Amino acid sequence: MRIARLGQLYKEKPAVIISDTEAVFVDDLISDFNRVELENGAIAKLQKADLSSRSKVALADYRIGSPVARPTKVICVGLNYAKHAFESFMEPPAEPVVFMKAPDTVVGPNDDIVIPPNSLKTDYEAELCVVIGKNALYLKSEEQAAEHILGFTISQDVSERHWQIERAGQWVKGKSFPTFNPIGPVIVTSDSINPHNLRLWCEVDGVMKQDSNTNDLLFGIDHIVWYISQFMELFPGDVINTGTPFGVGLGFKPPVYLHGGQKIRTGIDGIGEIRNNCVDFKK
Repeated sequence: MRIARLGQLYKEKPAVIISDTEAVFVDDLISDFNRVELENGAIAKLQKADLSSRSKVALADYRIGSPVARPTKVICVGLNYAKHAFESFMEPPAEPVVFMKAPDTVVGPNDDIVIPPNSLKTDYEAELCVVIGKNALYLKSEEQAAEHILGFTISQDVSERHWQIERAGQWVKGKSFPTFNPIGPVIVTSDSINPHNLRLWCEVDGVMKQDSNTNDLLFGIDHIVWYISQFMELFPGDVINTGTPFGVGLGFKPPVYLHGGQKIRTGIDGIGEIRNNCVDFKK
């Protein structure tokens, strides 16, 4: 199943994607794809429902919003591809590097990325994003972790390297600017995709910058969910950015960063692609 949220900002409605160009709204069955509805069995309701007779709408007629509403957490795993660790001038870690982004960084898959004022080092990061489907705390095994995953989507984990690396403190300072986490366009449920062998890529202004595969992850999807559950409770709708591969702007010599007017395309096979325009901050 492929699920999405369609409509203007703050007015999105839940929908099920039925083809590359069409969807059906399901807001009479569930109010939204959010923590409360997911905890109350939203996906099971949709799986049991007969959607075949519903009126179809054209995706092109609607803005596509973030496929999950108001996650309580945005959790990130850093340095989870060996080549990316080396281009960041760091050794591959012995266990997952976990940090957080502010939840309100999450925006729709085609929304603008706003470059912060005075930023000189805003960077792109293509990532596979895990969406949690049911509460997870102190899970006993990776196998159990798989049962707590709703599905997968695309994440652009935008980062401001000056604030992330050169200023004292945690990475969160360079990760939490508004609009710094477009995700979407859909969530592909875990029964419909193999997340362990997916090509992921990122283009900037039509030039391929990142091109890799999730089979190069240092720590696999199920391990990440199990590991994080040892430190915090995961709730339905929480999202986990699983790491970015080689090719970020930081790794070029000299580094090449984003600026207003540029266009980013980020894709993952089996999920789709997201497209974001970079715009300069304006009051």
